[in-house]
Amino acid sequence: MRNLFASCLCLVALNAPAAPFQDLLRQYETQARQENPAFSGFSPERGKRFYEEKRVASSGRQSGCFDCHSPDPAQSGKTHANKIIDPMAVSANPKRFTDLQKTEKWFRRNCADLIGRACTAQEKGDFIEFLAHYK
Repeated sequence: MRNLFASCLCLVALNAPAAPFQDLLRQYETQARQENPAFSGFSPERGKRFYEEKRVASSGRQSGCFDCHSPDPAQSGKTHANKIIDPMAVSANPKRFTDLQKTEKWFRRNCADLIGRACTAQEKGDFIEFLAHYK
């Protein structure tokens, strides 16, 4: 009986759905391969550099993701209008990166403001990899 129960648990674990952010990563991986045939995977290290990098924003001032989102992605951030932003790290905010339309909306806005162009699928995937594994 114990073996049967253990076998059932293993089957349930094997059939458990993937984390929602992984669905987004698969979509970005497909796009990244189309954008760059030499694509070799996402990198949390590149995502971290992207998150931490200061750039001259469209406003003309130096800015980075962490200026609004907090240097610690597991903490809440604040907009320039003092509106609270939920944590970026998936460990602190499991709802983060679960909705493609919402994720795309914010990438579109923030990439345009911070880097003056649309982010590539590689940049998006790296960014999500970093935040999905941030503790």
